[in-house]
Amino acid sequence: MIDLPSAILSATLSAYWSGVAVTALVNRRRHGRSAGIWPSNRVERTLWPIWAPLIGLWNVLPWCALSRGHGWWTLRLAAALLGLGCFGATVVCWTRLGRNWSMAVVPGQSTELVQTGPYARVRHPIYALSIALMLCSVVVVPTLPMLAVAALHLPFLWTKARSEEQFLHTIHGGQYAEYCRRTGGFFPRWSLAGAKRTPNSSL
Repeated sequence: MIDLPSAILSATLSAYWSGVAVTALVNRRRHGRSAGIWPSNRVERTLWPIWAPLIGLWNVLPWCALSRGHGWWTLRLAAALLGLGCFGATVVCWTRLGRNWSMAVVPGQSTELVQTGPYARVRHPIYALSIALMLCSVVVVPTLPMLAVAALHLPFLWTKARSEEQFLHTIHGGQYAEYCRRTGGFFPRWSLAGAKRTPNSSL
């Protein structure tokens, strides 16, 4: 008997990473832009040998759980559906970025500073949604291997976001500094006091 929460999560993750591949291909063919699949940035090159197998495990583990039950079916189903919603919201972010989307920093490639839609309040909504999807994955597949994947995934995204912020600050200068003052890193800023923080203080 197939475990429905694991099946939903498996399909969601397959669709997510297929969407990443399609978006990269479209940007290459339609706009002639690199998607940064092979990182050029030193920090991201260092992380890549960890990141690639991590993503592979993230996709494989739910498929391995299809024939097993883990209890707490209703909670796990809710988490699987929430993860599906995270994927849908991520598609919105990809669409909003358009030709400016890439998987990694691409030195020498011009970028527009997108400040509309989800990016009006949060600088890294895709990463925030990825974190939420990972947490949903841990609930759906509550195993030690998935927990280990999550434990590596979260600091990886934080480090990657810091690297991208440094790059964008170099490219856009004062405009990006002002954008950082108005927005949160992974979560929106709700207080006026928070808006006075420095650009590097609120990932």
